Amino acid sequence: MTTNYPRYALWIVLGFALWLNYEAWVKDYAAVDAAATVAAAHAPVGGLAAEIPQSENGSAPAAASSPATATAAPASALSTAASVAAAPAVHVHTDVLDLDISLTGGTITQADLNAYTRIKGQALRVRLENHDSPETLYLLQVALTGPSGAARPNQLATFIADRTDFAMAPGQDELRVPLHWTDGHGVDVVKEFVFRRGSYAINVTQTVNNQSTMPWAVAPYAQILRDDPPTHSSIFNANPERFATRGPAIWDGTKYRKLKITDDDDRHLNIQVKDGWIAALQHHFVTAVVPPAGVDYRFTMNSRDTEYAMAASAALTDVPAGASKSYSLTLFVGPKLQSQLAVTGPELQRVTDFGHLFVIAQPLFKALSWAHMVTGNWGVAILLVTCLLKLIFYPLSEASGKSMAKMRALQPRIKNIQEQYKDDKEKLGRATMELYQREKVNPVSGCLPMLIQIPVFFAFYWVLVESVEMRQAPFALWLNDLSSPDPYYILPALMAGAMFLQQRMAPASPDPMQAKVMMFMPLAMSVLFAFLPSGLVLYYVTNTGLGVLQQWNINRRIQAAAARKS
Repeated sequence: MTTNYPRYALWIVLGFALWLNYEAWVKDYAAVDAAATVAAAHAPVGGLAAEIPQSENGSAPAAASSPATATAAPASALSTAASVAAAPAVHVHTDVLDLDISLTGGTITQADLNAYTRIKGQALRVRLENHDSPETLYLLQVALTGPSGAARPNQLATFIADRTDFAMAPGQDELRVPLHWTDGHGVDVVKEFVFRRGSYAINVTQTVNNQSTMPWAVAPYAQILRDDPPTHSSIFNANPERFATRGPAIWDGTKYRKLKITDDDDRHLNIQVKDGWIAALQHHFVTAVVPPAGVDYRFTMNSRDTEYAMAASAALTDVPAGASKSYSLTLFVGPKLQSQLAVTGPELQRVTDFGHLFVIAQPLFKALSWAHMVTGNWGVAILLVTCLLKLIFYPLSEASGKSMAKMRALQPRIKNIQEQYKDDKEKLGRATMELYQREKVNPVSGCLPMLIQIPVFFAFYWVLVESVEMRQAPFALWLNDLSSPDPYYILPALMAGAMFLQQRMAPASPDPMQAKVMMFMPLAMSVLFAFLPSGLVLYYVTNTGLGVLQQWNINRRIQAAAARKS
């Protein structure tokens, strides 16, 4: 096995790349669940936009009311998302966000990220919440519901605002945007959005002022409504989202779960959670709802075809006559910045999907962040962390390299044994093992160090692909976006050259056919890596180059020691 372990490493990397392409194909072209398609065909006009989540203790949805009449409006009157989009809106501009909040329901109907462009060098910004078209509908709703038939300021209600434009002034650290609703019978509700400089977290407080003569039952909820059609792509294009997780996800208080809108159990989700959150994921960006700590909330999801509505609802509580009560939660609309996610909600940084290797990937990301803080360049940070990993694993690599060098030195003698016993496999195996014992070479000693390092290398892969900090980050010369493929394929060519040198330093394969296949491997790998983010290829080129230098040094020392013995 020692003779072949460098080849096994190449086969593992190749298999991993092919698996990624297969995963992308499954995401793009897997058939939509038949039940979901049938449900979509029989769905009412307006889809999920009109559905009001039930509260934690099962209260029925409440009808909407206008501030002028305070009477319940029929659900059909405001049942479509188009009515939300057509309603007057409040425009909010902060240093990092540019939003529209509809006065129907106080729904966030559009959210542009000021610091992130869709394509590097162009002006069009990344847009999360939007009502641009039914196929990409994406709404974020925070509201109050109550007993069946009662007028409450839910997502269908009409709010009023003091003005239509709110902007964070230079030097202003906080911006408050209040919306107002009244039932006309002594109950006033203020829904206030609080924005802070530099933050993508939005605090929302709904304050009920009950000046009526009766207790007023109410339950807070928040809902993410999204139509999320799949992004069709493959490994052979430059779409950075081809391997990214999309769709709903939750933290249920103990574990992170990605939900599938076509799965029967997930699309009928109904669980009680404390200290959790709900989120809608896409590559590098997220919308999340974080209920207050220590309060029981019910998480639910419903889906039809490619559309899903995910909600977090609390229990009904009474606001006594003559009293006031506030209900707060936090929203997050923006990039998956680890530093902000970690302080917004419990384990919210898990929306940066490092997969099953999260425990390994998190320290690697912190190391990258530290290196970037020192150097100010993410490309240089990748080089430094790659060198650091090589240094940490140096003893293991040294053991593998020595074993490989000794095997390489024995190749002429092994070849003689193969020629001598080519017709007797039993004698061939016995003579080969006697040679190993005589020269004190363990044929499997080089494999274990390689296997130990593989999870770290794969975790580093997910860090480089998933971290928004790497998005459109420049390195040097022609590499002006580490999240996109190398435009001139220079790095993949360097990688092919480094892999070829690495193969030349490895013991030759006794199987001629395998030897020919392995000669083709550097070319195949360079073609695959030509379509991966250049930051990832930079890592593999650096790691492979350091491996070549280390193996050259080991071979030189082994040959010198053999020369002294002779």
